[in-house]
Amino acid sequence: MLLYTYIKLIKKWAEKRKLFDYATPLSQALKTKEEAEELVEAIRKGNLNEIKDGIGDVFVTLIVLCSILKLRLEDCIAYAYNQIKDRKGKIINGQFVKEEENES
Repeated sequence: MLLYTYIKLIKKWAEKRKLFDYATPLSQALKTKEEAEELVEAIRKGNLNEIKDGIGDVFVTLIVLCSILKLRLEDCIAYAYNQIKDRKGKIINGQFVKEEENES
């Protein structure tokens, strides 16, 4: 199935559960944080099925958050990419750190 199809299915799922009626941007962002923390724990355990579930759960929460805010995930991704595409930096402790964060 195409990613766009899953996005539509997730929106329908959220609509049936009245998330768009009751969830706020903050409550949904906190749900995203919770799911991201579960993903980190799955990675620590090295459990591939839990990692896949965690990535999927984070994705679901972001789709719902975008819908609450009347944003399209594709636009958010494009915006983020345009912010990072020319960024320079280096890897520190396994993470990319942009140049201006390195300079002190």
